[in-house]
Amino acid sequence: MTKEYGILKIDPFLGPFASDIELRMDRYKKVRYKLVEDNKSLSSFANGHLYYGFHPTENGWVYREWAPNAQEISLIGDFNDWNEKSHKMKKLPNGNWELIVKGKIPHQSRVRLKLKANNTTYDRIPLYCKRIIQHPQSRNFDGVIWYPPEKFEWHDAGFRPQQPLYIYECHIGMSGEKEDVSTFSEFVENVLPRIKKLGYTAIQIMAIMEHPYYGSFGYQVSNFFAVSSRFGTPEDFKALVDAAHSLGIAVIMDLVHSHTVRNTVEGLSEFDGTDYQFCHHGSKGDHPDWNTRLFNYGKPEVQHFLLSNIKYWLEEYHLDGFRFDGVTSMLYHHHGRGTAFDNYEKYFSMSTDLEAITYLQLATEVAKEVNPNCILIAEDMSGMPGMCLPIAVGGIGFDYRLGMGLPDYIIKMMKTPDDYWHMGTLWYELTTRRPQEKVIGYTESHDQALVGDKTIIFWLADKEMYFHMDKASINEGIDRAIALHKMLRFITCTIGGDGYLNFMGNEFGHPEWIDFPREGNGWSYKYARRQWSLVDNPFLKYEYLNNFDKAMLSFIADNEIYLEPVRLLYVNEFSKIIAFTKGYFTFIFNFHPQNSYVHELKDTSLFKIVFHSAWKQFGGFVEESLNEGLLIENGVVVDRRTAVVIEYLKKDFHPEI
Repeated sequence: MTKEYGILKIDPFLGPFASDIELRMDRYKKVRYKLVEDNKSLSSFANGHLYYGFHPTENGWVYREWAPNAQEISLIGDFNDWNEKSHKMKKLPNGNWELIVKGKIPHQSRVRLKLKANNTTYDRIPLYCKRIIQHPQSRNFDGVIWYPPEKFEWHDAGFRPQQPLYIYECHIGMSGEKEDVSTFSEFVENVLPRIKKLGYTAIQIMAIMEHPYYGSFGYQVSNFFAVSSRFGTPEDFKALVDAAHSLGIAVIMDLVHSHTVRNTVEGLSEFDGTDYQFCHHGSKGDHPDWNTRLFNYGKPEVQHFLLSNIKYWLEEYHLDGFRFDGVTSMLYHHHGRGTAFDNYEKYFSMSTDLEAITYLQLATEVAKEVNPNCILIAEDMSGMPGMCLPIAVGGIGFDYRLGMGLPDYIIKMMKTPDDYWHMGTLWYELTTRRPQEKVIGYTESHDQALVGDKTIIFWLADKEMYFHMDKASINEGIDRAIALHKMLRFITCTIGGDGYLNFMGNEFGHPEWIDFPREGNGWSYKYARRQWSLVDNPFLKYEYLNNFDKAMLSFIADNEIYLEPVRLLYVNEFSKIIAFTKGYFTFIFNFHPQNSYVHELKDTSLFKIVFHSAWKQFGGFVEESLNEGLLIENGVVVDRRTAVVIEYLKKDFHPEI
């Protein structure tokens, strides 16, 4: 008899696929039972980091690895003059290897492995190293024994993430203005205070796990338990998390379990001499676009490694959550390439990777067991049903999905004249989501800021930004760009999701693109940085956008706008108007390039203008103290390219407009 899971009531369109949901859940239960008995927590299984790797003992150290195909393994390093004969590991059952070291291996010792497999000797870096160092000249990597003599002292007891979730997406290395790689310490000193002042409640940090190629943005991970040494030490990263918590800011990390770098010396692609230890064998283990290796999620040892990785980052670094990267690629054997997910059959066809879905369910369960307040965000553009529903009802267990359709649509809008912008489609992209599944809304993330694309401000203003961003300059193109930049962010933050995300610097219209050092640009850091001096300059218009971002977040948080359901008043294609209510507030957005609009009210004495995108502090033309003048006898005037919020002053019933 088929069990009816709650997801089928939440989304009745899933009725024809009830057997697929049951298959999903049966597989999850069977795999979970193989890992732990029913009455045990799944996190009790996710302890690989406590067994493998380096661990001090009373008389020295114990070091373990899992390498089933290896014939011999030796630990080498500066502590034994790189002598491959002095510290040979002993083979244990189930492909495990162990080394007992008498005496101390000094803190910060460099280490590698000499691993013999297939009658060939390879250099490898221990998989559970907490720190990896790259040689400046040779560019080769070594593992590092990282056990500081003094334990890091945390000061964040009892910290809980705030709501609403305003996420500031950031990259440590490019967070400074200097043409170089910035550090964790510099981020704490120079950037965290800005984030706090703006009102963001969380930071989402990219590129934390060690990766050999800086320009990969951290999405080609080699060492899953190591903090990227480019930005500082593990203790420096802990200090950043502790400092963020002291400011009330949660820390979310980009977690890349969707693939791994192909590199073999550093990394796990062919750690024991086979291509199938952690990944699928042959072409099935190759991502066709990313030139990376793909995990075998159905293998218990791989599940053990990845689930332990989740637990490790939460416990070791007090993280508050993860944004799981590349989830769409994980969900389908075709990785979502060239697929339009326009009907439900595409979610439950033979192309769906059930092993990956089961792994994601296990991953969200482990994360919530370790930290019940853990924030889990899925980067899934396919819209897989149940992604953000509890496992118990047939879901996958995430809290939020990134609203990736909206920024794609906004870019399409940018490529057409304002007169052709379609308000109905914009409303659809802003408000359409799966029932009871939460979304993080955004107009642009780091994706839209990379070379090959353009930020919204650059789509709107283009080269005029180079000449007319000083406050003394009058330019219609810049005025348009600033006005629409504010409106698109405001409508997204208001109704585009259950949380909001912005990429570092985009709040003030950071000019130009992101381009990491590479051969094609002479290994320059010119575009891999953030020019904070632009927003700090009181003579430039960037200040207006920064002021708006801060006021927007404050207004929505202070009035608990996120808690209120949205009620559409109307969408008018001819007038380019979108109007809706949330609670006692009415929001009117006029996207028309020429015409003002009068929003009719029966009794203007019952209303007050409480927010206006064209206030002078935002670079507009309206005095905040004269807002009452915008209320006329029969309504409120909403000028072209402005957004106005009016509050209904009589609280005993909702306005009828």
